[in-house]
Amino acid sequence: MSKGFASNYRIVLLATCVLLMFGGVATRLVCLHVIDRDKLVRHIEQARRQIQVENAVRGDIIDRRGNPLAISRTMIELAVDPQVLRAQDEAKWPELARLIGMPLNQLKDIFNTKVSVADPADPESRDRVIQWAKLRDEIPESLYDQINALGIKGVYGTRGYSRTYPQNRLAAHIVGYVNKENIPATGIERYADFYLQGQNGWRESEKDGRQREMAQFRSRDVPATNGYSVMLSIDSAVQSWVEEELDTIVRDFNPDNAVIIVSDATTGSLLAMGNYPTFNLNEYNKAPMEAQKNFAISSQIDPGSTFKIVAASGALNEGLVTPGTRFDCSQAVVEYMGKPRRLIDDDHPSSHPMAVSEIISQSSNRGAALLAMRLGDRKFYDYARAFGFGEKTGFPLVGEISGVLHDPKKWSGSDITRIPAGYSISATPLQIHYGMGVIASGGLLFRPQLISEVRAPSGETIHRFGSKVERRVISEKTAQEVALMLRGVLTEGTGKGAEIPGYQIAGKTGTARKLIDGRYSDNNHVGSFTGFFPASAPRVVITVIVDNGRPKKGDAYGSVVAVPSFKRLAGKLIPYLDIKPVEPIADRALVATKGGRP
Repeated sequence: MSKGFASNYRIVLLATCVLLMFGGVATRLVCLHVIDRDKLVRHIEQARRQIQVENAVRGDIIDRRGNPLAISRTMIELAVDPQVLRAQDEAKWPELARLIGMPLNQLKDIFNTKVSVADPADPESRDRVIQWAKLRDEIPESLYDQINALGIKGVYGTRGYSRTYPQNRLAAHIVGYVNKENIPATGIERYADFYLQGQNGWRESEKDGRQREMAQFRSRDVPATNGYSVMLSIDSAVQSWVEEELDTIVRDFNPDNAVIIVSDATTGSLLAMGNYPTFNLNEYNKAPMEAQKNFAISSQIDPGSTFKIVAASGALNEGLVTPGTRFDCSQAVVEYMGKPRRLIDDDHPSSHPMAVSEIISQSSNRGAALLAMRLGDRKFYDYARAFGFGEKTGFPLVGEISGVLHDPKKWSGSDITRIPAGYSISATPLQIHYGMGVIASGGLLFRPQLISEVRAPSGETIHRFGSKVERRVISEKTAQEVALMLRGVLTEGTGKGAEIPGYQIAGKTGTARKLIDGRYSDNNHVGSFTGFFPASAPRVVITVIVDNGRPKKGDAYGSVVAVPSFKRLAGKLIPYLDIKPVEPIADRALVATKGGRP
């Protein structure tokens, strides 16, 4: 073969190699574009695709007059991408450090650290290029504007919203809080989260190799929908007075717990609910759990003499007695259902048969038991349930308990003598309050009203919550008769200190001995006063309950620890709510009448 030509073997070998290379390329192309196409496309899209979340603004919580109780404040998280910092901007670093309150040396360390070095102790760790380093958690918009004005490339902010409570501890147990994980934990924040939270928006687009958005490839832009605002029935002024009174009670009597509730007598709307102990909503993480407990709905106490209105109302409503019907309350033992029953002693024994009006005004334990016996176990129990005892009030916040009111089938032989006086029964302060509200409303049991309106971000009202009547408990006539008798508590009985000249107050004191180690203590009491005014045309119901108060002298009777606060609050509410004096109610039921049924 001529030396000018390659051998056939070499040509075949070369051709084969070329064909194999082209075949390999073709095979690789088939793998990339056919076999592995879907997986590779997803990987590319994931690398280039960018979804930016636009946070919704949580709705405000406001009081009945529009004062803010919880708001969302715009805050910006400041960060830096060290990879894109420019040398010409280094002269501006000292000013940035000053604005954010960071030592310049610390700022330089963050800016000059462009790689996170692998941990030698962790064989799986690798060096990582730093593209995001936090400078400050939260900065206001005004400060961010100053930082932007410096023009330092690579320094940027991520906008978010921080929940804040401008009134600090005011109505803390009502408002509740959103925790650090942005989860509504308690109060209205939790209950009304459906309205308050809003809906986050998002923007879907692509980014380039430097992680910058390519707006021309933006495929979806869903704007955020801000949350609705919730208006409460609470009045900040009334709430502040309530909490000032609680501070006074704590200073004077050092109780274990205390609660004050104020509501509108005509609608059942809550104007204020204060608890001791309490806490600052902006510093909830520093507050012990005991301080965060809403004593008004989650603790139960023996209601004591405030419960005596149940037996009196039931007997009057059934037509079994009149305000002038007399009972011999000097007896220590009476026969009931064929068995002798020992009655609780009265603190102030009467020397004569007591009229029903006197049983209430003089707070006779024995008289209350005799009234309940006139009704009978089942009927008396039914009235107690109708007044709202033994069941939840329907208060919207988490944590409410139902108290304890056993069915008569489970009563002991002495329960018919003790329950009418407010023992062997447990109730929440809110149940006691709305029980008195039955008398103030003319015989109706209201469901506690806490939310008044829900408003759209535009300010438009989208829903109003009106008052809700659970049921009629007693007739209007009976309620008026009981109101007349409750006037006697202030004119003749234990609540004299609550009187306000020109205004007739109706109410009932209560002093219940606490159950300590299975026995009722002579030294530990729950003192209370619950009442309303004006007596003939009620506008406001106020309840003050002091658990285990410690006065400097004497025992913690309701007349000592609760009545003064009631009077001071009533005095402030009269001009604030423009409560006018009304024609006094007749006092025919305030004294024992002659000729009543025995």
